[in-house]
Amino acid sequence: MDGFVLKKLISALILPPVGPLLLLALGLWLIGRRRPRPRLIGWLLAWAGVLSLFALSLPGVAAWLSSGLSPPSPTREEARRAQAIVVLGGGVRRRAEEFGGIDVLGESTLVRLRYGAYLHRQTGLPILVSGGAPEGGDAEAQVMARTLRDDYGLSARWIEDQSLDTRGNAERSAVLLTESGVSRVLLVSERYHMRRASAEFERAGLTVIAAPTGAASDETGAFITRLPSAYAFHRSEQALKEWLGISVMRLAQGAR
Repeated sequence: MDGFVLKKLISALILPPVGPLLLLALGLWLIGRRRPRPRLIGWLLAWAGVLSLFALSLPGVAAWLSSGLSPPSPTREEARRAQAIVVLGGGVRRRAEEFGGIDVLGESTLVRLRYGAYLHRQTGLPILVSGGAPEGGDAEAQVMARTLRDDYGLSARWIEDQSLDTRGNAERSAVLLTESGVSRVLLVSERYHMRRASAEFERAGLTVIAAPTGAASDETGAFITRLPSAYAFHRSEQALKEWLGISVMRLAQGAR
């Protein structure tokens, strides 16, 4: 099993929903034991699994988990100090039926690419698109470049289509950019992903001006917006994934 698959497997087992469900399953198994102590531990684990699933579906919890991951958007003056725009891939829809069975950009990547096109029109900076094909099919960067050309009438100057994760995005993009004399970039990714992405690109030797997509804050004034939801659960899962990635990155740096 290669490192990429192993990393994905471990993350899937730790993060929600699988992590809390495993707690719940272990708790139910222990409750079935006859001895009082395992039964007590089982009840605690089962309730921990249930309550964590409920808590993670609350918008307030999702906002709290995401709060330390959200840098501000760049001002126009800050954006113009960059030398290039880097847009990171965030997923591809494989064999989209409504588009004739070709690979198209997922929602997250499409939002990032649209913002990259907007920044290009504001600054005139060249664009690098980055993303490989960890699951096979067309590389994200190739699909991004095609969409940029067909839907926005723009061309990507650099196409980095070999990376499998954020560190690979940074290292391979840095090689292409430094060969062209670029050292300061506008980095486009979703807000929750920006802290880790910026750290990886700076580690690769580039100066980063964060250009995040997505809302900076949640409107939680109305009662209905505070109710548990699948969207809030998804945001909590994304935030926990980033905090896990940041922890692993720091441990790896400390081990050197």
